[in-house]
Amino acid sequence: MAISLSVDTNKLPPLQVTQSAWYGEVIKNDTQQWVMNLSTAEVAELSAAANSCLSQSSDLCNISKGNFKLTKLTAKIDYIRAQLIHGLGFMLIKGIDADRFDVEQLAAMFYGLGAHLGSARMQNDRGHVLGHVKDLHLRSDDPKVRIYQTNERQTFHTDSADVVALLCLNKAKSGGESLLVSAVTVFNEMRESYPQLLACLLDPIATDRRGEIPDQMQPFFSIPVFNWYKDQLSVIYQRQYIDSAQRFAEAFRLTALHIEALDKFDQLCNDPKLHLRMELFPGDMQFVYNHSLLHDRTAFVDYQERDKRRHLLRLWLSIPGDRELPAVFKQRYQSLTVGARGGVSLTDVQPCAPLLAN
Repeated sequence: MAISLSVDTNKLPPLQVTQSAWYGEVIKNDTQQWVMNLSTAEVAELSAAANSCLSQSSDLCNISKGNFKLTKLTAKIDYIRAQLIHGLGFMLIKGIDADRFDVEQLAAMFYGLGAHLGSARMQNDRGHVLGHVKDLHLRSDDPKVRIYQTNERQTFHTDSADVVALLCLNKAKSGGESLLVSAVTVFNEMRESYPQLLACLLDPIATDRRGEIPDQMQPFFSIPVFNWYKDQLSVIYQRQYIDSAQRFAEAFRLTALHIEALDKFDQLCNDPKLHLRMELFPGDMQFVYNHSLLHDRTAFVDYQERDKRRHLLRLWLSIPGDRELPAVFKQRYQSLTVGARGGVSLTDVQPCAPLLAN
């Protein structure tokens, strides 16, 4: 039970009335809002642009908005960007028959579409701008292992970039479904019913960097779960890494009330009324806006055959025209420059886009 203490709600950010404050049970059947089907001609344009770039260089890092030529898809790309920043905060793109293309072509199509939305950011200490979400049979209790490298449930979280995008190459034998929830809705629910707990989530809560530490930085960053800046509410959250950051003596100490607040946040995220569940099939692309949404993945059972195992490609994108972020985000995003922020920034590490998971 929450400790009964009065809180001046006037000191909390206001209730949010935006398109991003949605309930999963309300929008789950209204797929016209969040599913975009590409036509045969649009897929052909994507593949032609990918093949043209690959004929010049096999290095996907050389793909840019300038050399990945698109005309038919321009309006849809603008719509995707608007929906991410100002709308529901996510989009599922369908219509690509993955069986028609090899992995290199699919990766180039994905990377090229991403280049029209924003700039790719490095995702780890090896400089990967094209990530691989795959079970590498690692142990999540190792503080240097990221949960996406296992077959465990991830729990609701945000990634350290404006947008996270996934391309499904193979789905799991069972499980591995994608879950999305509006952090704005979670905020509204807490403001209405649990204001004392919500106030705790405005404190500078520490999150473990899991060994990916920029020069001159601490092994954790200290950013509130909810951030109110220039009339915009932004979220940053990864519960397992918040818990593991408590191993550092310098980290902000979580009180019993903070832990109760984090538990309530998790409980609301896991409420089927709030979150949306979807399944990604080979060829599907999903784009999610990290400042207003959290994403999750259920645990899964994989195929024994290596070539059938669950495998998704991932991009972290910084989007031109996006919101400004408060100064505290510089701890994690390194730069606050709109369109050139986020990801992992380490000295002497150059971006690369490997086609194999390792």
